[in-house]
Amino acid sequence: MPRSTQAATVWVVDDDRSVRFVLTTALRDAGYTVEGFDSAAAALSAMARQPVPDLLFTDVRMPGDDGLVLLDKLKTAHPQLPVIVMSAYTDVASTAGAFRGGAHEFLSKPFDLDDAVELARRALPEAEELPEPVALPPAAAQKEEGPPQLIGDTPAMRALFRAIGRLAQAPLSVLINGETGTGKELVANALHRESPRAKGPFVALNTAAIPAELLESELFGHEAGAFTGATKRHIGRFEQADGGTLFLDEIGDMPLALQTRLLRVLAEGEFFRVGGRELIRVDVRVVAATHQDLETLVEQGRFRADLLHRLDMVRLLLPPLRERLGDVPQLAENFLANAARRLDMPPKRLSVAAVKALREHHWPGNVRELENVCWRLAALAVADTVSAEDVQAALNRGGRATGSTAAVAPQHWDKALAAWARQRLAEGASGLHAEARERLDNVLLEVALDFTDGHRADAATRLGLGRNTVTRKLGPGRRRGS
Repeated sequence: MPRSTQAATVWVVDDDRSVRFVLTTALRDAGYTVEGFDSAAAALSAMARQPVPDLLFTDVRMPGDDGLVLLDKLKTAHPQLPVIVMSAYTDVASTAGAFRGGAHEFLSKPFDLDDAVELARRALPEAEELPEPVALPPAAAQKEEGPPQLIGDTPAMRALFRAIGRLAQAPLSVLINGETGTGKELVANALHRESPRAKGPFVALNTAAIPAELLESELFGHEAGAFTGATKRHIGRFEQADGGTLFLDEIGDMPLALQTRLLRVLAEGEFFRVGGRELIRVDVRVVAATHQDLETLVEQGRFRADLLHRLDMVRLLLPPLRERLGDVPQLAENFLANAARRLDMPPKRLSVAAVKALREHHWPGNVRELENVCWRLAALAVADTVSAEDVQAALNRGGRATGSTAAVAPQHWDKALAAWARQRLAEGASGLHAEARERLDNVLLEVALDFTDGHRADAATRLGLGRNTVTRKLGPGRRRGS
């Protein structure tokens, strides 16, 4: 350890005596002068009587002022003091809040002592400045009721939360790479929600879902009379996202001609509507995503190299769910709770055997597949506790591994319907037929769309409905995205 580093003073603020002991011991063994404090008040009092330390570690949740309040006071009084925030509660809000408050780094509990000592070495002024990594191995989870949230506690998720906390404050374009169903839009939404643009709009567009001839109008808008059928002015996604964030999913499927226009907007922040003469200026942060290898598309001449460089200022790599199976139980519990709320049913619980069965599955459809399986479990599993057999049935799209769907599922459906009807009648409800019919439509639509991978025409055929009927029943607020 260099002589200058040996003289550095580090303070550890944590109300947990065991954490305080092991961390101060490890830092002393590394050659630092270390003091420990059990509260923010004790640390601030000591700072009024003695020199400010070279580095401070602080827990978040403590009696009295928490770590974020301490961080705010320190950054006001001693803005040059590097502070490393520690917490067992690793989510986007806490990590982003720490970085917004000026934290040097966020350390998730439980942590490896070698990692903590290395963070101290990097944080101290005399330590050599190391570049920040830009390619991270995180993965995304799925949503709860209300604003979409990221869920998980694996090392990959913790890395993702730290990345979002840092990147949310930077006005950089971000490229998200990951297989279909890994949750790329959730990551983009979190980047927006924790950024200075959070009060502005978040606008998402799946470029692969829009016909090529309409995509230009969707992005940039058009004037009345610009083309056949353009009876009035249309405001495009860039204008809608002004002051906020535009998420462009499946960017690799964008036609080359539109890539040229997109490059100009990213470089100049201005464009013309289709058929328009008025120059439109916007302030938009673009977050793009793809499941494809854009470097390969560049070599094939299908994607512009200069556009890739413009989009790829920072890249986040989302691993498939099979590479972070430790998050499966937490995700499944969240999805089962969401399904129970939507279906107005008591939430199902996972047995130990059910969790084991879920963790043994390969999950080719990633987090989205897990969510669909949980919807099937909520709708078809008879008991309050989900069994391994129920999981196998859901993984087989409602059918048992040893039998057909027709032999088992209707009986379970009848029992679940009867239990629901008895409960609603006991509650004094009326209009049960209309309510049950709406729920039946919802379940059938979800299952059919899942079975056909989101193809509405195919789903409509299998349900014996017209495509327009399916579209009307889904409504404008429900869509199948990547």
